[in-house]
Amino acid sequence: MTGKTEFGALHRAGSPLVLYNTWEAGSARAVAAAGARAIATGSMSVAGAHGYADGEDLPLADLLRVAREIVAAVDLPVSVDFEGGYAADPGGLAANARRLAETGAAGCNFEDRVVAGEGLYAVEHQAARIAAVAGSGLFVNARTDLFLSRLMAGENADDPALLGEAIARAQAYTHAGAQCFFAPGLGDPALITELCAKVPLPVNIMRLPGMVDNRALAACGVARISYGPGPWQQAMAALESAAKEALAGAAGLA
Repeated sequence: MTGKTEFGALHRAGSPLVLYNTWEAGSARAVAAAGARAIATGSMSVAGAHGYADGEDLPLADLLRVAREIVAAVDLPVSVDFEGGYAADPGGLAANARRLAETGAAGCNFEDRVVAGEGLYAVEHQAARIAAVAGSGLFVNARTDLFLSRLMAGENADDPALLGEAIARAQAYTHAGAQCFFAPGLGDPALITELCAKVPLPVNIMRLPGMVDNRALAACGVARISYGPGPWQQAMAALESAAKEALAGAAGLA
């Protein structure tokens, strides 16, 4: 099961698709063996695993290679974090999205922040960008950075005043061809419930430290739960810790 239609069917409000994000073929196989229904990458994880910073620092050719390797390694739908699509204009985005679709990926995350710039794209501009990506046939998980940008700035991401713009963006992104709405950074259950009730698309929420559990998120109406860079960060922390122990033990062997 690898197609867009089958992948889309896994997004059900109240019975969410849980995506434990991966970063290359080996991690994808491990997550598949654990019982995953689909595989998704995270941009920070993929970039970091290959020695790059997040934010489209990883060359597009390398991202496409990783996508092909993951698709070949698992018999599950694969969604690739496409960040801002490696282009600003719809024409460039359409070409890049077609290349991603050719890897066999079923879907992608596509964000509205201006990568390597400031702020978010205007709603109308981002809608045109989404339409260009959706034309490739990929299942588009349209991400808004309204909440995450607040969180990354050390400010309150759970601000009810942001909901109006988030809902307006979701409606515009729906008309542009998106199939899911991603609101990373939002963590308050009451606001998540309101967003799910007022957005016409399945809603994707990213796990954050201290957040309510997945069962509670399902009760909010969430249709997709992502783990973002957490799995990669935990794996790297465990690797570093084990390496320190091994190297400390080897210090007296010389």
